[in-house]
Amino acid sequence: MAGEIGNLKSLVVLNLSRNGFDGRIPSSLGDLVELESLDLSTNKLSGVIPQQLTSLTFLSFLNVSNNNLTGLIPKGYQFNTYTNDSYLGNPGLCGEPLSRSCSEPTGSTLQPPSQGDDSSKESLFDWRFAGSGYASGIVVGLALGYAFLPDFQYHEGRLQLKKKIRRRGRSST
Repeated sequence: MAGEIGNLKSLVVLNLSRNGFDGRIPSSLGDLVELESLDLSTNKLSGVIPQQLTSLTFLSFLNVSNNNLTGLIPKGYQFNTYTNDSYLGNPGLCGEPLSRSCSEPTGSTLQPPSQGDDSSKESLFDWRFAGSGYASGIVVGLALGYAFLPDFQYHEGRLQLKKKIRRRGRSST
């Protein structure tokens, strides 16, 4: 499922903050070549920040704060411009722009998961939850629209009807 998110090629803004997602950040996010803003903050994401994200040359905003990310912060293109705020709350992250330096060689933190790792752990979130959230948002929006739109029309019609009745009543006396 993690690869499917990379199919959203014209996505410009992706905000998945505060959802309790766990697992690794999918490297397929690096395929979102039009992405300008990525917010994955305040989740339970773990592992390293994928090097593939450095290929997002339009990415002007990144926030991966308050997760369980580890390893060296990738370098290159836009990643050289983000400040500490983008990474706060990840005690296992190290490297610039953070003041915490990495004690291990840079290559060891960016290696892909070993073959024993379950590839499903890389998924950013379960699509069932995202779909149910999207569907419930549509249902609530439609319900509110149907509940309030007729009231506005009804109130306008009732007010116009009362005015007409008053005029008739006055002219007959």
